[in-house]
Amino acid sequence: MKTKSWSCALEHGEYEHDKELVFKEGLEAVAETAKGYHVNLVTPNGFGNPDHYLTPILKDKFGDKIDIKFIDQCGCGGYVLRVWIVG
Repeated sequence: MKTKSWSCALEHGEYEHDKELVFKEGLEAVAETAKGYHVNLVTPNGFGNPDHYLTPILKDKFGDKIDIKFIDQCGCGGYVLRVWIVG
């Protein structure tokens, strides 16, 4: 369990061509983050805004235990989705 806020880099290499891998490891990253902290999920540029494809999956899995905010496109070219663990 990560007891700090952190970033999970899912934007390069095999992630760029495997949305299912982004889903799997994004869900794992959220599950590994302790209550009161957040994880920045950095997703591939090619998949576009993660709020459109990753947020629904996260909400289905974690419900009201998380809050999510799309941050922006980062300098690496990927997108940042911040997920706070609230419950």
